[in-house]
Amino acid sequence: MVYLLQAKANVTASLDPGREAYELNLFGLLIVSSICSFFYINCVLLFTLRSKPVFCETSRFILLFNLLFADTFQQVPTLLLYILGFFDVKIPYYACGFLVLLCLATDSISPLTLAVMSVERYVAVCLPLRHATIFTVKSTGMAIVVVWAFSFINILIRVFMLVRVFTIIPFNPHMNDFCSKEALFFAPILNDFEKVYAGIVFLSVGLAIIGSYIGVALVATSASTDKASARKVLQTLLLHLIQLCLILTSIMYSDIITGIARTVGRLTIVRIYNVCFVFLGILPRCLSALIYGLRDQTIRPVLMQNLCCGWRTSVLLNKSR
Repeated sequence: MVYLLQAKANVTASLDPGREAYELNLFGLLIVSSICSFFYINCVLLFTLRSKPVFCETSRFILLFNLLFADTFQQVPTLLLYILGFFDVKIPYYACGFLVLLCLATDSISPLTLAVMSVERYVAVCLPLRHATIFTVKSTGMAIVVVWAFSFINILIRVFMLVRVFTIIPFNPHMNDFCSKEALFFAPILNDFEKVYAGIVFLSVGLAIIGSYIGVALVATSASTDKASARKVLQTLLLHLIQLCLILTSIMYSDIITGIARTVGRLTIVRIYNVCFVFLGILPRCLSALIYGLRDQTIRPVLMQNLCCGWRTSVLLNKSR
């Protein structure tokens, strides 16, 4: 990532005002606009999930709120890091560490929450009589606490490893590179830990989703099962698996692009990076609003009403001016 940001800065600095500079600025504007748009939609959906008691008392909606909150929270430091890199702004090591750790704090919350949501859907279809006793508001809250605790343990391990690294090499509070995860965790041991941790998390979550899918598919063949409901759950689990694969790709795509960067021109790699940043870095974190906000018959009417009210309010404010 450091190499990519340096390449982008070099391209921006070396180009005269023209088509290339215009293209880079346009990419930056589109990326910032897309993040702000997704952020607004997620915030409206978060508000929607707290607007009615049924959303606050149903386990799947509580889990969805946690998933959306983590994804929305991560968009803020991600946007700040992109803006700092785009405008060639270097910040102190402590400030960079704070922003990167904010991103990493929610990195594993989304896949772990997807695993819990998949198990909840499995219980709802395969064990409908026990669903209300297994996934209560209290048990769902405990599952969310465990997910967040697991994520913060990951952060603490990284911090302790980083402190250990700086007992071996001298610490420089002023960063020479752009702020990024790769610049912060530069030691090979930290990179190895991230790969092992990501592999364990995504393998475990993938098995949970696939196991839930197989269980629901087997139950769906029985005559006593609601075929339409089971089919909808299967579609949701499949979307969860696709979302998990996209999140995994979003964690790994910087390494892939860094390898490509050594064989293509700087402007080309910046284009590739911007496209991948939108479709692999931003979009996977915004699929929850599309999967649940538009597909769920309970959420969709309230969500559309809130979105339309916000649009009408903005129109009325513009007219009043």
